Amino acid sequence: MARTKIYDTALKPETAVLVSVITPDVSDQTAKEYLEELEFLVSTAGGITKGIFTQKLHFPDRATFVGSGKLDEIKEYIKAEEIDMVVFDDELSPSQLRNIEKYFEIKVLDRSNLILDIFAKHAKTAQAKTQVELAQLQYLLPRLTRMWTHLERQRGGIGMRGPGESQIESDRRMILNKISLLKDRLKNIDKQNETQRKNRGEMIRVALVGYTNVGKSTIMNMISKSDVLIENKLFATLDTTVRKVVIDNLPFLLSDTVGFIRKLPHHLVECFKSTLDEVREADVLIHVVDISHPYFEDHIRAVNETLKDIGAVDKPTITVFNKIDAYKAPVEVDEDGEEVKVTLNDFRNSWMAKNADPAIFISATNKTNVEEFKQKVYEIVVKMHNARYPYNNLLY
Repeated sequence: MARTKIYDTALKPETAVLVSVITPDVSDQTAKEYLEELEFLVSTAGGITKGIFTQKLHFPDRATFVGSGKLDEIKEYIKAEEIDMVVFDDELSPSQLRNIEKYFEIKVLDRSNLILDIFAKHAKTAQAKTQVELAQLQYLLPRLTRMWTHLERQRGGIGMRGPGESQIESDRRMILNKISLLKDRLKNIDKQNETQRKNRGEMIRVALVGYTNVGKSTIMNMISKSDVLIENKLFATLDTTVRKVVIDNLPFLLSDTVGFIRKLPHHLVECFKSTLDEVREADVLIHVVDISHPYFEDHIRAVNETLKDIGAVDKPTITVFNKIDAYKAPVEVDEDGEEVKVTLNDFRNSWMAKNADPAIFISATNKTNVEEFKQKVYEIVVKMHNARYPYNNLLY
């Protein structure tokens, strides 16, 4: 009796190696942080990181980003481990991308391309899909020669005699037309959103902001009793969610926005500025920080820089340090050269002494200090509400 062969038809996750150039202005610790984040991005996209390669250079190689010796080392590893793709931690120029892909003969991505792929995967609404498609086309436009195999052919035939038009010129024109169309579509969506915002009545607007994957959606669900998607992935939330929230007798609007990240592609920020209008037009910001993350202070700086870019840095802000249940006390060296652990109380006292904005330390998952957090939000919003709408007696 012949044995039946069983074939595994399940899609296997793609394997990747990560590549980074460490320039003199970047410390080893910072480079390590970036690579850990890049590995998380690969995981969020559905891939598995098998190896990491770094090279210290004064500046990336103009032709191949890394040196020829490092290229050979990576290629040997790719062949030995049967790797599916190589991911670079910085944006590659079109010529670098073309040269590296030709040398490795497998898929090559840079950080921008990877983030765009994750955004495309998570986009659900018409606005998010339009924004992502626009960013993808703007990224693709200078890289057209890498994407097609027929670009050297000339188009001929009736109406196309004479010098003709190369396929790449035709493709570029088509993409430019599509970009123009998407920009017009976004303008129409922006007008609709602006109308919606005007129709929301006499209520204070509060926006949740923060680095990606810090727990904004968990807090949104906790306060508004809504059902916003929560995942331990980067950029799980792309679309802005707005809910009416009532604390005691105070109604206000709470919005959950896309998370920020370091090295976010510039054209992606530009495309998502319409989504970030909720932040720009908010009356109060709740800056959520994952205090359990070892580099949370860098995340705070990255968020503040993005807020500055979109003109929203001077708004009244409540800093919410989330995930205190997972906080691990870092070790620092004191004036006597002895190692001491920085407890949560130590950090809280230090932060309060240095910063004027109110700060709350909570665990949204364990509901720790949640009532204190709600009370702080209430105090700030009700004061602003009474000043702006003095004849509105709230709910009762």
